[in-house]
Amino acid sequence: MPTERAPVGRLRPALAGVAAATFGAGAGELAAAIISATASPFTSIGGLLIDVAPPWAKDAAIALFGTADKLALLIGVGVVLVIVGALAGILEARHPRWGRGLFAFLGVFGALAAATRANASVLAILPAAIGAVAAMGALSMLLVRLPAERVAVPERVAAPGPATGAAAAPDTSPARPAEASGAAAAAAPNVADLDRRRFLVWAGGTAAVGVLAAIASTALSAGSRAVSTVREALKLPAPATRASVPASAELGIDGLAPVITPNGEFYRIDTALNVPQVDPADWRLRIHGMVDREVELTWDDLLALPLGESVTTLACVSNEVGGNLIGTAVWLGHPIRELLAHASPSADADMVLSRSIDGFTASTPLDVLTDPDREAILAVGMNGTPLPVEHGFPVRMVVPGLYGYVSATKWVTELEVTRFDLDRAYWSDRGWSERGPIKLSSRIDVPRVGQQVSAGAVVVAGVAWQQHTGVAAVEVQVDDGAWQPATLATAISADTWVQWRYEWDAAPGRHTIRVRAISADGEVQTADRAPVAPDGATGLHERTFDVA
Repeated sequence: MPTERAPVGRLRPALAGVAAATFGAGAGELAAAIISATASPFTSIGGLLIDVAPPWAKDAAIALFGTADKLALLIGVGVVLVIVGALAGILEARHPRWGRGLFAFLGVFGALAAATRANASVLAILPAAIGAVAAMGALSMLLVRLPAERVAVPERVAAPGPATGAAAAPDTSPARPAEASGAAAAAAPNVADLDRRRFLVWAGGTAAVGVLAAIASTALSAGSRAVSTVREALKLPAPATRASVPASAELGIDGLAPVITPNGEFYRIDTALNVPQVDPADWRLRIHGMVDREVELTWDDLLALPLGESVTTLACVSNEVGGNLIGTAVWLGHPIRELLAHASPSADADMVLSRSIDGFTASTPLDVLTDPDREAILAVGMNGTPLPVEHGFPVRMVVPGLYGYVSATKWVTELEVTRFDLDRAYWSDRGWSERGPIKLSSRIDVPRVGQQVSAGAVVVAGVAWQQHTGVAAVEVQVDDGAWQPATLATAISADTWVQWRYEWDAAPGRHTIRVRAISADGEVQTADRAPVAPDGATGLHERTFDVA
């Protein structure tokens, strides 16, 4: 029985589209590594999505993924790319040029996303364009090799004679042995299987080349390696003043957050998918706007100024009640107030708009940055080392008492003295409060969630904070009983969190423990629950335990 080719289904065209999309993505990332790492199609599209995302989406991402929110976003972009690739393959198989048109549209979108990034070069559109062309070419190549299904076609039979009973015309075709016909029919599935295997090899190879190109792009990120090498070789000047961390500030309880957070454990929340690589030799800080004189500072200028150590706790406004988007470090830097004094701000100014090299902006009240009792600094060091690249190397802002979204600008390059009624910052444009003072908060660290708790003496411990005000007391409530005083460790300063502990005589059964803090100015932490938007969460942290 002979065979014919039938139209293909959707699976193999979809595979062709996914392989082509993978090849194009790898080509685009490799082109970005060669041309400009900041023009990476993946991170450009991801950055654009961050910029246009509404506040609730940003909150949901941080609540779900914490400090892995950027990785989750990039994975999401990858999943969407796979879906678009599959759709492009199906479209191209049925309507030639439609699938390639979809890849072309994706390339235009990626090019526009790259072109609108801060400090984008004229070549920023090339990686996305190269990726789109590569995907289109790969799709065409794979669809040519797409195997069609082979279906059996019945043997032709002689037409019957006329109704008058006339004899049928004799069959004049060459004789065909029955076994030959059977062999051909048996060979057809083998040919189809071979076609399918060849197609899968081509599709798999195309996707593999795309993956290898993406890996190569990481290896070729020379800027990242160069800046890391500069940082590792850098020796910061000795501090003119040193911070003191008393031994009694650390309670030494297993599971309790250390009073000084190691660099590798310090939370990172920012808008930079592609961590800026800034060579200190190229860094400049410009102070301008409503000032009597503009000031420009180089890296060498900054290091020549007196640098002092200060211990400050930073917190993210997205930190939920009981969350871990908070940490404390020993920072090395120079007071911002002294630089602003040299620029001489106008009496009408009330805000400083700080700008990162990646375009992020933050609105900080001018009176906070000029407060002589507040260690608001341009930081160059963190816990005895130059700033880690992901934490703002070479220079960032550290401002006690304000959430990071209005103060802790990383990779800072500009301080524009202005007014709140004249300028808006990145997050205030997205519905967040303009000023962002940190709220009085406390957290239970011990016992840990899921930890087995036995009846008898149990240590309950945690941390409490209200930067630049300080914590005077912490109280613990078991179930709905009276509030009991906890024991505080020695506070490093009013600008840091403080550890606390409480000795609990635990009885068998299920119990709920709550904590609240009392600030140095007498404020009692509120039990009213509020979300993180628009200016920080409120409420009491509690944990429920089953005591055996």
